[in-house]
Amino acid sequence: MRPDRRPERQAALRVQLEAEGLDGLLVTHLPNIRYLTGFTGSAALLLVRRDAAILISDFRYAAQAPVEVGAAGTVEIDQRSVWDRLARVLNAYPAGTLGIEGHSLSVRDAERVSGLTRAGIVPTVELVERQRAMKAPEEVMAIRAAAELAQESLAEVLPSIRTGQTEVEVASALEATLRRKGSEWHPFPTIVASGPRSALPHARTSGRALGKGDLLLIDFGAQVDGYCADLTRTVVIGARADERQRTIHELVQSAQRRAIERLRPGMPAREGDALARDMISARGFGDAFGHSLGHGLGLEVHEAPRVAANSDAPLPPHAVVTVEPGVYFPGWGGVRLEDDVYLAPEGAQRLSDGRTELLELV
Repeated sequence: MRPDRRPERQAALRVQLEAEGLDGLLVTHLPNIRYLTGFTGSAALLLVRRDAAILISDFRYAAQAPVEVGAAGTVEIDQRSVWDRLARVLNAYPAGTLGIEGHSLSVRDAERVSGLTRAGIVPTVELVERQRAMKAPEEVMAIRAAAELAQESLAEVLPSIRTGQTEVEVASALEATLRRKGSEWHPFPTIVASGPRSALPHARTSGRALGKGDLLLIDFGAQVDGYCADLTRTVVIGARADERQRTIHELVQSAQRRAIERLRPGMPAREGDALARDMISARGFGDAFGHSLGHGLGLEVHEAPRVAANSDAPLPPHAVVTVEPGVYFPGWGGVRLEDDVYLAPEGAQRLSDGRTELLELV
């Protein structure tokens, strides 16, 4: 049985609230609400005070919310408006200062909150996200399970890919397999980009037909117990790889391997990014690697920390991050390889299989 981390998570948040001089925090970002209470619905507000946690939702979750939240908080259901119920809760629990999630609450809703209370409203930035960055063992296990499910799904689909199929057909087959094997949902729209379109790092999957000798970039994920995996593989379709395809793939593979071997918690994020970027730049392709090396994974597919060239923040211990160098040439194509790793005290540990060899689907 997995341990219930919610009491310690709320306790850690309350320590932060005291340090910030806040009497409470209104949590509106749904992944944060799930992290603190276990509630998985699509509509809720959570008020965390130094002495209480009150979750407010609507009629759709009248049965679900009390079961999921249990002893982690008090549940209040309003038949008409969660905001009307929030006003009553704030009146019952007066505060001098109330934090809001400034990075996720809209200006309109922040003004609405301000009109419901006499408390001073203080925008905060990622108080809960900073906690979420450091994963407990069961969170790491869930991400590993999601990665394994994703890998198994791709392995099943790859042998059926042929020239003439469209990118959408490939994505559909992969997404159907992911669901059939147990993925709760797709953490993001699957990217299938072929030929010159593989040079678009975040291409929208299209109706383009796969051509002989095309690079095929597949960026996809799975979700288990709410936790996300994110993988990218690049293969060649219908022919043996040519010299340029093989050279670029080997470079990206070597850069990724170097980064995974040397990533450490406590390392400034920019130094982690440089582990792969310096190798690619030394070959004269620095301008073709335009995105960061990676990002955090958890209840969201993009969360803290960022492994980026413009960040001096130290990589936190027990974080899970992607390692995904890529090199892209407009009009020709691109290669990206992505695996998920856990930043253990002794260094990075792969959660995905690292099967990044160049596959030629002939």
